[in-house]
Order: sequence, then C-alpha cells, then structure tokens
Amino acid sequence: MRATAEPTTAIPKQDRCADLPHRPRVLLGKMGLDGHDRGVKLIARVMRDAGIHVVYSGLWQTPRSLAIGARDEDVDCVAASMMSNSHLVLVPRLLAELKAVGRPDIAVNVGGIIPQADVQTLLDSGVARVYHTGTGMDEIVDSVRACVKPYAPLATGTTAADLARRISMAHAGTLPAGTPMRRPARVVGITGSPGAGKSTLVAAMANEAVRRGDRVAVVAFDPMSPITGGALLGDRLRVDFNAVDDKVFYRSLAIVGEDYRSLPDVIGLIGAAGFDKLIIETVGAGQNDVAIRSHVDRTAVVVVPGMGDSVQMDKAGILEIADVFIANKADHAGEAKLVRELLDISSGRRIIETIATEGKGVVDALDALLG
Repeated sequence: MRATAEPTTAIPKQDRCADLPHRPRVLLGKMGLDGHDRGVKLIARVMRDAGIHVVYSGLWQTPRSLAIGARDEDVDCVAASMMSNSHLVLVPRLLAELKAVGRPDIAVNVGGIIPQADVQTLLDSGVARVYHTGTGMDEIVDSVRACVKPYAPLATGTTAADLARRISMAHAGTLPAGTPMRRPARVVGITGSPGAGKSTLVAAMANEAVRRGDRVAVVAFDPMSPITGGALLGDRLRVDFNAVDDKVFYRSLAIVGEDYRSLPDVIGLIGAAGFDKLIIETVGAGQNDVAIRSHVDRTAVVVVPGMGDSVQMDKAGILEIADVFIANKADHAGEAKLVRELLDISSGRRIIETIATEGKGVVDALDALLG
C-alpha cells in the first residue's frame, strides 16, 4: 500500500484497538516484482503503534504465498501493495487463492498506483477497499479496525484454516472446552538473544525439513507493546513460502514478556491437526528468560560471537537450559573463542556451528533437534 509521507508521530502511541473483540491482525505483502518496501514498513510501524498486530511477509510475494500466510496467520485483513501495474491480474488471483485455501471471507485491501478507471473493476471483483497516493494513515488504520469480528469456529475452511482459527481462540482465551488435543511427538524450543539469527535458522531448518518430506509446524513469538498492545510480527518473512508452499504451517503470535499461558493449548491443537514436529521460536531472550524450557522436549540456545566474556558464560540463566548450543554466524570474528568458552560450560552438551544465511550446519541442527 502507499500513503502520504506523514511522520510516524501523526498517530500518537496509544491503544486504539482496546474496544475491539480481539487485536486486529493484518498481513502486509508486496505482490509482483516491486522491490521497494519503505512505504509498507512505514505503514507497519504506524499500525503497530495504533495497537494492531502486523504480519509482514516481505517483498516479491505471489497471490498463493499471501493467501497461505493470511490463512495460517488467521488475519482479519490482507493489505496488498501494488506498484507494478499488475493489479488487474494479481489481485483477482489473490482472491481466488484465498478461496482455494478456505478463507474467502478475509478482507483484501489494495493500495499503490491504481488508475481511477480500474478502481470499480477491483471493487466488483471482491476487493474491500482501494487506496491511492495521498490516503491518510488514520483512514488505513480505521479500515483494518473495521474488519475485526469476534472469533468463532469457521463455517467452511480447510484443516489448516480450522487450526489457525483454533489457535487464535486459544491465544485469546476463548477456545471451547473439549476441543481435541494431542501433543506432537517432538516439540523443540529455539531461544537466544535478539539478533542471534533465530528466525533465519528456523526458516533454514523448515526448508530442510520440507526437502526431506517432513511436515513441520512453527510457532514464532514476537514482543507485544505493553503500551499500545500492537506488535510487528516479522519472523515469517525469513521463510520462502514461494518454495515451501503450505508444507510448513507457520504461525506468529505476540506476547508481553514470557506470557506463555496459551502455549499448552497451541501445542495440543497443532498435534491434533496431524503435526508430529513443532518448532517454537521465542521472543529475543535475555539472561533470565527461561520459561520456554517447561513447554518443550529439547531447547536450543542460539549464541553468536561477541555475546560477552567468560564470566557471562558462568552466570545462571538462559545458558543453563540449553540441551543443544547453536553457535550461529560462525563466519564472524570471534567464533573460535565462543566455541572454546561454550566447551568450558557445556558439560557434554552438543555444540553445533551454523551459518544460517548460507544453510551451513543446518542439517546437523535439524538432526540434533528433530531427528
């Protein structure tokens, strides 16, 4: 979508969504060959600061990848930015793909360089709103708010769509009693400090699992603002859904701190949907953030060169919960020193060196955690 270049302070940081049945969830995506996302990122920040949960899927999305993301994330609205003069081709395909994945009810808003002569054609095809250059941020925020309806079981849908809705209800505390539950055979947690490369590592592991023919689910947690209630959920953009299609079920959720109260139900729902392997990625963790350990079978702590001296290694906290250490960014200076210090505290626990951006060490990490 495209908007006027208003400063991000145009909408003050306040919770504008507390009166709604649940937090609005919007999927932002750029279909086609447009390689610029500055405007979308500006809109994402404004929405977040207004209390919306924003799922950013990145550049070069296809109609199908956006539809899969909208379904699995159970969004209220898809906001698609079109800058390549392909709106009359790609937007109808997006609507068709949403129907194919069981979610024709999700609203689609389209923005960008849309000729006035094409607006009615898009609206007639099923688009909810069409935005032009000059649209104000308040109008964009209000259009997402207008899409929110109370959570209820889907009248029609696919297995993945039903799973996504049940996860939404579990996270909101409205899941009906007696909903079938089953724990997956293997549940692993990936944790570590912000910037350690957890999302890239999880994406690489998911890609490798698909290559092997496995069905894997991923739940990725991101921080929710304690002030506005908004969140920017950007972990899924590390996964190339144009390649893995729907062979990975990927769900983003926002929490404050380590509030994992809904996680036992989420885990049970994913197992009941037929997934035997589940990867849970935590929010960027600090030294005392160890709660994930009580929910998973194995915990991997991702560390990188430069995380601190040997005294930091000896302190109680997150390093104690590791069943496996993953030394990521192994091509960076200081990797050898990091591994030596990990060896001093590992007590026989495995240390795996990875370069997640290049796929190096990913097979070893996958075997150690999910094999």
